[in-house]
Amino acid sequence: MPHSQHTQSLSAIGRRGSLVLDTHIDAASWDDALTRIIEWGRQHQSRYVTLCNVHSVVTASQSSDFQKVLAEADLALPDGAPVAWVLRHSGHPNQERINGPDLTWRYLAFAEKLGQSVFFFGSSDHTLTKLKARISAAFPKLKVVGMVSPPFRELTPDEDQAYIEQINQSGAHVVFVGLGCPKQEVWMAQHRGKINAVMLGVGAAFDYHAGTIQRAPTWMQRAGLEWFHRLCSEPRRLAKRYAVTNTLFIYRTMKAMLLERDRPSPGKRQ
Repeated sequence: MPHSQHTQSLSAIGRRGSLVLDTHIDAASWDDALTRIIEWGRQHQSRYVTLCNVHSVVTASQSSDFQKVLAEADLALPDGAPVAWVLRHSGHPNQERINGPDLTWRYLAFAEKLGQSVFFFGSSDHTLTKLKARISAAFPKLKVVGMVSPPFRELTPDEDQAYIEQINQSGAHVVFVGLGCPKQEVWMAQHRGKINAVMLGVGAAFDYHAGTIQRAPTWMQRAGLEWFHRLCSEPRRLAKRYAVTNTLFIYRTMKAMLLERDRPSPGKRQ
């Protein structure tokens, strides 16, 4: 039975976090995030989770439509190391980076134990084939109930409805969405209330786990340099994007912090 569309706004009580540029990012531990996803999935609630990096929050600051998509997410997690850093300096000192590839793998381990089933929507047939083999080897008892590589173009209403029915009929508890930012976030927002599962926008996690894109070494991930590894791996595609978004992020974040530092505290005499 279809679940009613989630209508709570960002201001819903219980959402801890901070603004990063113009976007609210939730302060959550790995346990918090996984517990919510598992419980929502168990109930087949129609929800969506965004994993936000510098590109996401800068894009949202330049597009009111995309900002609304992130603001209305059921959970907006700090994927990028700089985003987590801002949360740590905004009253959440223990905030870790919660990234798409690791969230995917950690949830799959729980899903196998709990009997929850998963669906993968996005990427290419080549990547999905390799991903299926990798997952089957790592989680032999996991229920993978569907893998679809949709056309890159905009779907017709009939095609879209067919995918909705395929996902719902599969009985998936969680749908991993790998369409790239901002397309995957927009898709998830449009399908909340239609798909009876938790949708996770995990971006390049499909390619990392399939082995079609090499992930940064662990030491670079821990040092917050995974973006630099990606830049070195795909310089032609990412150089301009990183030059623009990283510069804007650093400038606006430093400006906001300086303004906050210089702002008189309440009750302080001028």
